[in-house]
Amino acid sequence: MVVVVVVERKMQPLPPPEHRRALRFVVFMAVSLLALSCWALVNSRINVAMPYSAFVMRDVVDKTPALTVTGVEDRHPAGLDPASSTSVPATSDATSGSVKLSGPVIRREPLAGERERRERSETRCDADSAALRVYVYDLPAEFHFGMLGWDGKGKPAAWPDVRDARAAPHYPGGLNLQHSVAYWLTLDILSSALPPGTGTGSDDVVIRDRPCVAVRVTNASLADVFFVPFFASLSYNRHSKLRRGEKVNRNRFLQAELVRYLMRKEEWRRWGGKNHLIVPHHPNSMMEARKKLSAAMFVLSDFGRYSPHVANLKKDVIAPYMHVVRSFGDGDSPAFDQRPILAYFQGAIHRKAGGKVRQKLYQLLKDERDVHFTYGSVRQNGIRRATAGMSTSKFCLNIAGDTPSSNRLFDAIVSHCVPVIISDDIELPFEDVLDYSEFCVFVRSADAAKRGFLLRLLRGISRDEWTKMWMRLKKVTRHFEYQYPSRSGDAVQMIWSAVARKMHSVQLQLHKRGRFQRTGSES
Repeated sequence: MVVVVVVERKMQPLPPPEHRRALRFVVFMAVSLLALSCWALVNSRINVAMPYSAFVMRDVVDKTPALTVTGVEDRHPAGLDPASSTSVPATSDATSGSVKLSGPVIRREPLAGERERRERSETRCDADSAALRVYVYDLPAEFHFGMLGWDGKGKPAAWPDVRDARAAPHYPGGLNLQHSVAYWLTLDILSSALPPGTGTGSDDVVIRDRPCVAVRVTNASLADVFFVPFFASLSYNRHSKLRRGEKVNRNRFLQAELVRYLMRKEEWRRWGGKNHLIVPHHPNSMMEARKKLSAAMFVLSDFGRYSPHVANLKKDVIAPYMHVVRSFGDGDSPAFDQRPILAYFQGAIHRKAGGKVRQKLYQLLKDERDVHFTYGSVRQNGIRRATAGMSTSKFCLNIAGDTPSSNRLFDAIVSHCVPVIISDDIELPFEDVLDYSEFCVFVRSADAAKRGFLLRLLRGISRDEWTKMWMRLKKVTRHFEYQYPSRSGDAVQMIWSAVARKMHSVQLQLHKRGRFQRTGSES
């Protein structure tokens, strides 16, 4: 009986074709729904763990013009109602709360540890993240802060404690400050080794905000550049005269000692000093040592007293003088109508070489009613009078003297008095990233010496043209400010950035030179 049933089932006819097609469709739909359900489940799990930046990128791809952020705590600009919704661009850094992405509101709390990791990455500045890794030679105090009264005797460290900006050794004032570049660079690079948040009082906050352009490394093999912390300009200003009992003045003695010190260093001998940084900013500093150390990168005010094979723009960096007049803030800078003087100059008139144009201009301009052109010096409140004069003048004349440059240019910049540069051989700081023609007027010395030429040029500049240059001056002033602790974009950070740019070509030369070291020959 069982056998008969089986045989009968096998002999049953197949379903008609339309039934088979319906069966295939049902199976296909079931499999599709199963796959769709699995995809939705996985996608929902991914959305839960997805960081906010991914939502922002999705929003950009979808070309949604803005995100509407509601309920974000402690992120409302002043004057806005915290209870209201705030429309922010897709690059907003809001990280928590309700984010409306052209659809339903998605609420996401910050992931555990996410905020702490982000804060650490924002304050982290080390050899991996900095643009320039700097090895600092531990020279004896007599080469640097010893000139400022810090002897280092009995101290556990080779350097003064720079955690408190107010307690750091102070540089002498007056015209000494013009060439204090080495001092500011040394303070800044020493502070780069401090962990974030260190300091006393409120100073730990500002040190924590130090820009991450250059960082000190203690392992010489990691260094991009070797910094020689010799206050050469101050040595010239203070120690150039012979003292009783001396056969050689102390300035020359320190230079000779520095040369001997460096020549003994393996780091100098390895590449002949090409990756070393020295700061003889004063035109007369390091007169005896400059030729012997000319392979190094110099930080200078100009090339006026250097031969081209000792110093040149290919290997060296031009740094601004530190201004001696008071800086103007953006809001208290006199505008066009508040500056009745057309052109201002106060300084030494009788100069040598390229500075002879000063005498010619004095004869041409001294009797003009809206021009101030007189002799002046720092004596008898000279700096205060220069501050007042520049702040009430539309144009400030920067005329070549014994050297192509002077601090007068930078006094004019921070006074927002449009500089008129009459110096054919001048080299300007950071000119590879700053277009000086946007806020300065350049005049060839030969043209300036022609009767009537300079005044016609300046009087032909309209109020709108002048105001445009004045507005630009107010924006670039920060690039010429020396300060400690340093700030982003100030003179200290601009110098480190310029050194980093120069080091690219230096490293190219060194790497090419070392191609055949294994075979005992140079490329």
